[in-house]
Amino acid sequence: MPQFRLSEAARLLGVSDDTVRRWVRAGQLTATDDAAGRKVVDGAQLAGFARAQASGPEDPSAVGRSARNRFVGLVTEVVADKVMAQVEMQCGAHRVVSLMSTEAVRELGLRPGVLAVAVVKATTVVVETPEGSR
Repeated sequence: MPQFRLSEAARLLGVSDDTVRRWVRAGQLTATDDAAGRKVVDGAQLAGFARAQASGPEDPSAVGRSARNRFVGLVTEVVADKVMAQVEMQCGAHRVVSLMSTEAVRELGLRPGVLAVAVVKATTVVVETPEGSR
């Protein structure tokens, strides 16, 4: 089973090392010592903890969809020509880029600072693992 040092767990969770140490002291995460005497967290436990902690802004659209991958964020940049546009959003720690018609950008009023929801429906999702993690 993979194990992650507290600093690695902090990076994966997007928090400081001190926050992870507080969670360990509070019993919210269980840390053990690895062979080198460093504190580590079990990968499966960390995954469950990450899922339980995950909370993003509430989706303001109030529309039912089959697509499960919905990212609420702010438009950060719009580059448009006469026909097509590239819209960038910052959704938490994630940058989402969409290509759409310039007409759609105008109709939606997309410009930097606008709250928007990126809805992703993909038939192909590529999953990679770092070398040597098996």
